[in-house]
Order: sequence, then C-alpha cells, then structure tokens
Amino acid sequence: MAETVDELTVSYTDGGIETVKELDKVVLTKGAWATLIYKYQDWNRAKEEYGADKYTIRRYQKRNGEYQQKSKFNISSAGQAEAIIAALEGWIEKK
Repeated sequence: MAETVDELTVSYTDGGIETVKELDKVVLTKGAWATLIYKYQDWNRAKEEYGADKYTIRRYQKRNGEYQQKSKFNISSAGQAEAIIAALEGWIEKK
C-alpha cells in the first residue's frame, strides 16, 4: 500500500495487462484522511482496447504509516460528471 498521497493510484495490472489505466488524478485533501479524484480507463478484453474515460473519487485513511482505501464513488458517465459539476457550481454561486 502507499505511504504517501503521491503514491496512491487506481492503476491495476492483471496478467501483464494494465486493466485499469490511470490518466490523471487530483488530490483534493491531504493528511490522515486523503481524498483524490481520478480519471481512468478500463481495458476491454473482448475488443482489446481501452474504453471511455471514467472518473472515481476515493477516500483513504492513513494508519500505521500506510494509506488504506475506505470509500469510493464511481461517476458512471460524462453526463453524470456534468450534472455533478452543474450542481456544485449552482451551490457555490448562491453564496
């Protein structure tokens, strides 16, 4: 497991194939609890290509010097991502 926030990743290799390819990540919070948002793609074995971009928010807790994933929220589509963005922008503008 990762000892620093920078080491955290969603990349995953199985049988020599990177089945989850991390494209980007943004650290939202650091510390004993860390929150990151990732952009990634899944490998489609049948088509032998990566699928559409996906997004996930992960929450980690640092215990005994290592980060352990505690929760995640997968954003299922670009449309859902846009709806989340619109909701947040609406709430922030109302301040």
